[in-house]
Amino acid sequence: MSEPRLQWPNGARCAVMLSFDMDAETIWANGNKHIEGGSQFIRSLSIGQYGPLRSVPRILELLRKYDLPATFFVPAWVAETYPEPFVAIAKEGHELGHHGYLHERFVDLSSEEQLDIIQRSQDIFKRMVGKEARGFRTPSGDWAKQTPQLLHDAGFLYSSSMRGDDRPYRTVLNGEESDFIEIPPRWELDDYVQFGYNLYPAEPAGQDRISSHEYVLDNFKQEFDGYYRYGLCYVLMMHPQIIGKPGRILMLEQLIQHIKSHPDVWFATGEQIAEWWREKY
Repeated sequence: MSEPRLQWPNGARCAVMLSFDMDAETIWANGNKHIEGGSQFIRSLSIGQYGPLRSVPRILELLRKYDLPATFFVPAWVAETYPEPFVAIAKEGHELGHHGYLHERFVDLSSEEQLDIIQRSQDIFKRMVGKEARGFRTPSGDWAKQTPQLLHDAGFLYSSSMRGDDRPYRTVLNGEESDFIEIPPRWELDDYVQFGYNLYPAEPAGQDRISSHEYVLDNFKQEFDGYYRYGLCYVLMMHPQIIGKPGRILMLEQLIQHIKSHPDVWFATGEQIAEWWREKY
């Protein structure tokens, strides 16, 4: 039995969400802090710094070239530390989403600690770009059981954190479907899984991974072709420090050209997709 076809705006066949997690050095600082002397590992920190300093301008130029919207999830500490690229993202009309303050693991935090991070970060967003985030992507792994309810109560529209579907869905809170929408990304569409690398501390732990551009592009293309065939929501999860390098940004451009060679594709921010889902489903 064939799957029922989802309804997208203007009769589009599928939705595409281009998302970027601008983590800068937070993921490396968090990963190093449990290692003796880890705070002195400035080479690994520099991997993350490359994202806002070198890659974001390239990504914005590419999005401008193809007139595409995107969503950037940014820890508020990164916004404060790198205000120029953060504000530039907003000025170019892209969405800014919540990604913790310092890329914390929410699963380790109490409700009070989570609320403090959520509100403190929202205050920073409002001060810097004039509005709070409506979307959330959980940083560094999982969220706590209370997190979706806390986000819903704080007025968030959606999350893009889970992995259990290839369509948006309404999050179940207190046993009932809510209007808090989940837009799941997928590991197979995550550039960090494909390319992320550091010698010490080792990333990946077993080493031996800097994937071929050709193979990754082929993976991303074939996944898109499947999403297009079934009319789903293709969420590409990228990191400026990973995808914004000279050769990889060219690979991303080839992927965009492949997607745009198909008719009836709806490129949208997470906020636009969640609003649509709330209205239609």
